[in-house]
Amino acid sequence: MDIIVKAAELSEGPMTGGERLMAVRLSAMMLVEFIVFGSWFATLGLVLATHGGESIIGKAYLLSAVAAIVSPLFMGAIGDRYLAPRNLMALLHAVGAVAIGAVPAALQAGEFGLTLGLIFLHMTFFQPTLGLVNSIALTQLDRHQRLFPYVRVFGPLGWVVAGLCVGGLGLSASTGVFYIAAGSAALLAVYSLTLPYSPPPSAGAHISLGDLVGVRALVLFRDRRFAVLMACTLLTSISLGFYNTFASPYIAALGISNVAGVLALGQISEVAFIVTIPWVLVRIGMKRALLLGMGMWGVRFALFILAAQGMPAMAVVGVALHGICNDYFIVIAAMFIARLATPELAAQAQGWLILMISGFGAAIGSALSGSIYGAFVAGDPAHGVAGWTPLWLLPMGLALLTSVIWTLLFPPGEEQSTATRTAL
Repeated sequence: MDIIVKAAELSEGPMTGGERLMAVRLSAMMLVEFIVFGSWFATLGLVLATHGGESIIGKAYLLSAVAAIVSPLFMGAIGDRYLAPRNLMALLHAVGAVAIGAVPAALQAGEFGLTLGLIFLHMTFFQPTLGLVNSIALTQLDRHQRLFPYVRVFGPLGWVVAGLCVGGLGLSASTGVFYIAAGSAALLAVYSLTLPYSPPPSAGAHISLGDLVGVRALVLFRDRRFAVLMACTLLTSISLGFYNTFASPYIAALGISNVAGVLALGQISEVAFIVTIPWVLVRIGMKRALLLGMGMWGVRFALFILAAQGMPAMAVVGVALHGICNDYFIVIAAMFIARLATPELAAQAQGWLILMISGFGAAIGSALSGSIYGAFVAGDPAHGVAGWTPLWLLPMGLALLTSVIWTLLFPPGEEQSTATRTAL
């Protein structure tokens, strides 16, 4: 935590004792938020396949994406007007804890329809919290918003803790992962209520149907920078959908043990790379940093393809690229949006980012990957791991296309000024 304090004092002046404590508390919030997510989501496909639910892997991730489409903007609009951010956070996690805690009984009983329903319910209440933690952290950091990457680093660290615990306990394919998620969500629900109160930013404002679906935030699309960012976010998130849905079954198919532990390497790399963001933004600018994040997705899937050619270690390297792929993409995008959106639109603007990443992109990615998996992997098991190659070719091509679009369409000369304001 000393690095956070020193960085703040260099950029905005000395931190008070209260500001230091708040940075610690926000870091703890980020840690538990991603323990909730990382304890079960990374190996969901493996858990379902182990308990006879291989046929619903794609559907489970698709419903998770649909939940991300339905809920964040709606909850953001409600939260902006009627609920203090901390209270909304507590409510969402409390309901989510009950839903995810009921999954093991349903799955073990072979009730796959109920299993999908419970996963959908949990994700409907969980997905908005991904944008909400960003909004809460940026609000509470106040004049020290430039420290957001250092607080946000505890997110992937939480995923690492979850992955190492799940893998170390031998639970990668067990329904026990859902109990870990439920307990962590209940803990965060209580902890959220201890955070400082801040009123709804649009308290008392009239609410309309357009507000409920985030129409007011559509004004941001008039800004070419925001529009291009959202388009590239959608394309990159399709690749992320491929990865999230089938990375764990693929790693298991390669004969690699401790799948959760291997996937945790990705979050370890996130921890390593996220603290480099301020330094990178100053030296290469936001546009090049985001381009690096988008382009590395293509490298990752190329390594996955090589892994099927008798080089399984390449898949581990591909997982370890997660830091660049995610940090130089999601975190920097969130920082840019925080600077671009007005306070009244902040929650919905962050909601649009989550909507593209965990909603539309994940839905398209899970649907496409599920179809390709059924045709080339499950449909022709004789090919073994070589049958996975078509599954990784499409997202590799998308990464190339995204890089070209970003390079050509993002306004020149804009990224450096944004980087200067955002970085330390």
